[in-house]
Amino acid sequence: MEIHKFLKIDEDSRIPKYQQIVNSIIDNISIGNFKIDQKIPSINRLSEEVNLSRDTVEKAYKILKERNIIISIRGKGFYISRTKLIKKLNILFLINKLSWYKMEIYHAFINSIGTNAYIDLNIYHCDESLFLNILNKHKKAYDYYAIMPHFKNKDNQHTSTTTAVTQALNKIPKNKLIIMDNMKIPIRNNIITVYEDYEKDIFGALNEGISKISKYKKIILIYPKKTIYPYPKRIKKGFIKFCSKHNLDFEILDKVYNDMVLLKGDLFITIEEDDLISLMEQIIEKELVLGEDLGIISYNDTPLKALLGITVISTDFKIMGKKTSEMILNNQKGKFKVPFYFIDRESL
Repeated sequence: MEIHKFLKIDEDSRIPKYQQIVNSIIDNISIGNFKIDQKIPSINRLSEEVNLSRDTVEKAYKILKERNIIISIRGKGFYISRTKLIKKLNILFLINKLSWYKMEIYHAFINSIGTNAYIDLNIYHCDESLFLNILNKHKKAYDYYAIMPHFKNKDNQHTSTTTAVTQALNKIPKNKLIIMDNMKIPIRNNIITVYEDYEKDIFGALNEGISKISKYKKIILIYPKKTIYPYPKRIKKGFIKFCSKHNLDFEILDKVYNDMVLLKGDLFITIEEDDLISLMEQIIEKELVLGEDLGIISYNDTPLKALLGITVISTDFKIMGKKTSEMILNNQKGKFKVPFYFIDRESL
């Protein structure tokens, strides 16, 4: 069979050519044109047949291999390996807030899962009632429920779940439930969990930077006590554990105050963006040199922090989204701990 005749490449489309190859092969599998174990052309041959560069076809084949749609057999070539994954999946994607890094997870997820799914993004703002209303409205409507569970109690403190939330999650069939970003959910059985371990993450990441951190006289963590989107208390516990291990003088404040007392030898660890901005403004106003007179480490990386040279401790958000989609597509279960990094820049 001359497979290239089934592939549709639109020269005028804004979709990258490699993605058009991926989409076209998947579409042809879904309608039965390509069968399981059927051999497909080599990279060189297909690039000649569709008049595209070898790199373009190679990139398409790489994506198809990552999704286990095709396999390569040494000395023989490429073959169609799966045909049952092509049914469009309906996925409810529930996140607690609309932040840059949450959207980084979401975009990595949809880019990885590609055309295989329809994804319905909902935001519940850490609110139990809104979360439960969304789940009740959409019960039994989706193939998968990808949920990032972060809530606030009556005192605006972080909690991973509530009694009502746990009951609602237990009503979702375990083969459809995906827990992301938070492992402290009392759900048993074999579900997909792609998570951060907040206490161990901050402890381990700060340990990586101990050679630089230890030169500072005092470490100040800015941990918001009451906020619209509260942070896990395990971040604070991991910080205290780190400082205690290395006998470091430390203090925990709930925010960056106006006219903060800034002393040479201070190192600040900020979580919220507003605190980072306020702190940098005061450093500039007081003509202190960042990275020399005092230091900053920020929680969660962003392109702007990279541009400004801010040292960060951060989850790999792209891996979280990509790994979740791969586990869905490959019908995998179990837990995956997302990498957490110390990224050293000029502010330390």
